[in-house]
Amino acid sequence: MGMKALVQRVSEASVTVGGAITGRIGRGLLVFLGVKNGDTEREAIQLAKKVVRLRIFGDDEGRMNLSLHEVGGGLLVISQFTLYGDTSRGNRPSYSDAARPEAAQPLYDTFVAACRELGVPVSTGVFQAHMDVRLINDGPVTLMCTSERLVRQNQ
Repeated sequence: MGMKALVQRVSEASVTVGGAITGRIGRGLLVFLGVKNGDTEREAIQLAKKVVRLRIFGDDEGRMNLSLHEVGGGLLVISQFTLYGDTSRGNRPSYSDAARPEAAQPLYDTFVAACRELGVPVSTGVFQAHMDVRLINDGPVTLMCTSERLVRQNQ
């Protein structure tokens, strides 16, 4: 199924590691990013383009029609291997589909860099750290985006 981005439209969000705030945004998108075994740099870049271009902010008529750029919003990107938690065989999730940290971190970094290259201010958590995430979900609006179809469509 490819790389996953759980995207939440927020009026504000922050992440704290060890009592210190490492990332904070006002209006924008909070992205929990999961990397699967076998994901590639190409998938990270395609998924970043999709997330940055999502038109999920309200226009003057209240319809979700505006992108992050159009509202001057930012991104807060948090690594989240638990997006690949499989609970189909009992109550203890298996994370065997999640990429190992040494494979996941470069792709997380690629995703963040691609978002910045697209002109969006990006804040982050700390890869592999215990993080406290605070947010105000605006709407609420929450979407799951995956890289699987994006890469096939752009071949």
